[in-house]
Amino acid sequence: MLGPRDILRQIHRDDDAFRLFCSIAAKGESQGGWENGRIAALARDPELAPKIARHGADENKHGRIFNAMLHRRGLDPVDVPPETDYCMLLERRGLGLAHERLRRDEPLTDDDIVEYLVHSRVTEQRAAEDMRMLRRYLGDDPDIGRGIRMICEDEENHLAYCHEELLRLSARDGGADIGRALRRTARAEIEVNRDVSLAVMDRMGRLLGWSRARRLALRVGIRMTYAYDRVWGTRRMVRLRPPTRTDSMGPRDTDAATGGPAPERGRPS
Repeated sequence: MLGPRDILRQIHRDDDAFRLFCSIAAKGESQGGWENGRIAALARDPELAPKIARHGADENKHGRIFNAMLHRRGLDPVDVPPETDYCMLLERRGLGLAHERLRRDEPLTDDDIVEYLVHSRVTEQRAAEDMRMLRRYLGDDPDIGRGIRMICEDEENHLAYCHEELLRLSARDGGADIGRALRRTARAEIEVNRDVSLAVMDRMGRLLGWSRARRLALRVGIRMTYAYDRVWGTRRMVRLRPPTRTDSMGPRDTDAATGGPAPERGRPS
């Protein structure tokens, strides 16, 4: 069997596979928390900055949730293999705002904010889809289901907020440049997602003792998904439409994301 339900449940049952899965997820979320915290600190727009800070606070919370899933099973995080580090690989492709830029105490320009929102629009689409799948197959689990449902709800809010903000900027400045940036980012993201998916499934296959035939079949499936995304699926990542959730990142009582030290690369936060 090669379906996502079977794969996710096998990963959940195996301590080593589950530890790698949660470590990768926690590191990505924690890095996103740091990045959003720095962007919020450097943003000049007094209405947008608190929304970005809330985004960062959510990402930090997600990192804590994935680590709590490990601790509940008596497991510690493991080093994240570089080839499975989605956020780092995106930065290497020049997507989003580079860490070197975020470490400088210089206010962000309007172009920087557009770059941030375009990057978030594309990556939050991926995150929302991944979390919907986790919620579908593991959302009722008594140990991890509540955390998955909470993260899934947040990711839907993040995606709605990106639509809303980019539509606002498009109406003000015209959408041609934003559209080109979305298409460029989406094309690069689906390549990174393919490479990370291949690397993660290769490691999971070895941890779970999958046969060579099964691992080959999964590689073929991942490449077919990439081909679909490249030809047709990119549209879902670049189109902008008014969200059903309005002001999804508006004021609420929450700890603000902070711009502390960047998480160490290649290691779980």
